[in-house]
Amino acid sequence: MLKTLKTNHGDISLPTFFPDATRGVVKGGLDTVDLSNTKVEGIVINTLHLRGAIREQFNCHLLMNWTKPIITDSGGFQVMSLIHHHPKLGKLTDNEAIFIDASGQKIIFTPEASIQLQLKLGADILICLDDCTDPESPLSLQEKSVERTINWARRCKIEFDKLTSQKNARPLLFAVVQGGKDRSLRKKCARALVELNFDGYCFGGRPLDGENKFLKSILQFTASLLPNDKPKYAMGVGTPQNIVDCFKMGYNMFDCVIPTREARHKKLYIFNKPLEQIDILNQEFYSSIYLQQSRFRDNLQPISPFCDCLTCQNYSLGYLYHLFKIKDILALRLASIHNLRFYTMLMEKLTR
Repeated sequence: MLKTLKTNHGDISLPTFFPDATRGVVKGGLDTVDLSNTKVEGIVINTLHLRGAIREQFNCHLLMNWTKPIITDSGGFQVMSLIHHHPKLGKLTDNEAIFIDASGQKIIFTPEASIQLQLKLGADILICLDDCTDPESPLSLQEKSVERTINWARRCKIEFDKLTSQKNARPLLFAVVQGGKDRSLRKKCARALVELNFDGYCFGGRPLDGENKFLKSILQFTASLLPNDKPKYAMGVGTPQNIVDCFKMGYNMFDCVIPTREARHKKLYIFNKPLEQIDILNQEFYSSIYLQQSRFRDNLQPISPFCDCLTCQNYSLGYLYHLFKIKDILALRLASIHNLRFYTMLMEKLTR
């Protein structure tokens, strides 16, 4: 199993979790110093949302003062969340994805344009533009998605190779396996992408079904189709238990909004015991607390005695309860710091 992934902005220890910094910031009032202090190894930014931040004189590393790796999401997820779910917000052709912004302006994403933008953003890991679908979408749409995803990946690779052939420090290019819940389509997509020999491969599409149940069997099947000497990236995963389940399947890269989103809604993750006492692959290892509950009002203990984050080392549950009660932004920052450190501690435990 891979232990390290080399990038232009440093080595990534695998497994790893990257928080989502969609618009160049991780929600919750965290700056890049906070992110580094939680031992986050990198971030995921979004090409569609950050296209306007690109300048000739600087990329997102300089813009954010971030010296660690950046993954750029291609815009493929927005194909599902905007175009498939809301047809008035754009349309798809075999050549391109066309998004329509709030002013009515068209934003055209071809595979080539997506690669060009991701390189300008300064990505260490680029993701091929794909036709991302909901797992509950009809078979005909899934079949079309796989055809487009394969063709777009081929075009992305041609453009990527053309633009990076003269670079001394070449970034990495990952492809996305689509196919919804259909195993034959997942297999068709994976085989075609593996033949193209990308630097890594991603599980594409929402990892939950229409009832929000984790698509464990499809994730496992997809992982089995991918080479073990390349990174396997479970995009959008997930809860702590989902991550452990995917790690056991062979995935070693993860990203999700869950830790920071849950923190903003007063939900905090804690390990049930010191990490050295937990058999993380075979037992329940964590629980959560909800700071809405008044029982925390006078509690002067940290969130967790087993956590070394800034929040747990300096502040009490009672103080966080107070900050949420008065709706101060510091509550969001301190809670987000804790949850992100919980996730990076989970990665450290899985690495051992």
